[in-house]
Amino acid sequence: MDPVINYLTIDVEDYFQVSAFEDIIRSADWDDMEHRVVRNTEKVLALLAEFDTKATFFIVGWVAEKFPHLVRAVHAQGHSIGCHSYWHRKVYDLSPEEFRDDTVRVKSILEDIIGEPVLGYRAPSYSITQKSLWALGILKDLGFIYDSSIFPIYHDTYGIPGSPRFAYRHPNGLLEYPISTVRMFGWNLPVSGGGYFRLFPYRGSRFLLRSLNSTEQQPFVFYLHPWEIDPDQPRMRQARWLSRFRHYNNLDATATRLRRLLSEFSFMPLPAPA
Repeated sequence: MDPVINYLTIDVEDYFQVSAFEDIIRSADWDDMEHRVVRNTEKVLALLAEFDTKATFFIVGWVAEKFPHLVRAVHAQGHSIGCHSYWHRKVYDLSPEEFRDDTVRVKSILEDIIGEPVLGYRAPSYSITQKSLWALGILKDLGFIYDSSIFPIYHDTYGIPGSPRFAYRHPNGLLEYPISTVRMFGWNLPVSGGGYFRLFPYRGSRFLLRSLNSTEQQPFVFYLHPWEIDPDQPRMRQARWLSRFRHYNNLDATATRLRRLLSEFSFMPLPAPA
């Protein structure tokens, strides 16, 4: 039996742009911060090249506008480019008009840089929830053909627990690639990357991810941020305890775990349906 090919996604934002720090760092201050997104993304690119693996890079528009050479490098190495908003603001904190304007802006910037349509979207912090499903209609209107913003779990800031666990189409035809979970004891357990990849022991993550491939015969959607392989990044000590824990937990282990993951699973970018 051929191995299941999974979907690898990289959410490109700098360490200070994460939602966990939005209450202590204003976007007006971003220019004055130490920028580490280029070097960290280049490290990810080098690791993917080592394993001849391609991914979908969902890129924040502010980053793309400031560092267009980075977007061109990602694209030139054969990776797919998707939108990750311009300001990395959660969708449900925006009005539909603000969301449309933000999304038009980032889509235009990315398309101007790579010279081709950008067809995929991922919301900051998976913030398309029951209270922001209106965003799916705007994405469809703007020419996107797939989304990867819905996390079918219970969480304090995101999630639609009862939504499908594997790829499906919304009523408007937009294809959804939900963030992957394993079904255990009547609950959806998140196993698909990011903070969960850093929190759980690697062997546990590998076991659960393999169960998606072997038991359910489904590919999983894995995600990671370039700042997660940067244990030397500046510390936001004024942030809340839970935010600090989620952001800094096991940063020193991520690169090694990612290397093992790439050696043990097959990956490709999210497919853009015809």
